[in-house]
Amino acid sequence: MKHINLSTIFIFLFILISFTSCEVIGDIFKAGVWVGIIIVILVIAIIVWLVKKIL
Repeated sequence: MKHINLSTIFIFLFILISFTSCEVIGDIFKAGVWVGIIIVILVIAIIVWLVKKIL
């Protein structure tokens, strides 16, 4: 099993907490649906990348 970097866990938790806010979601969709879709895809890609790094 690979050693999990503590800073990676903190970054992952920060991103997770930051993007669960209703205010952030509201601002994204005020900017436009396409911007919201692009940001959601980027966040999912970052989460998948982090999970692959950890595992």
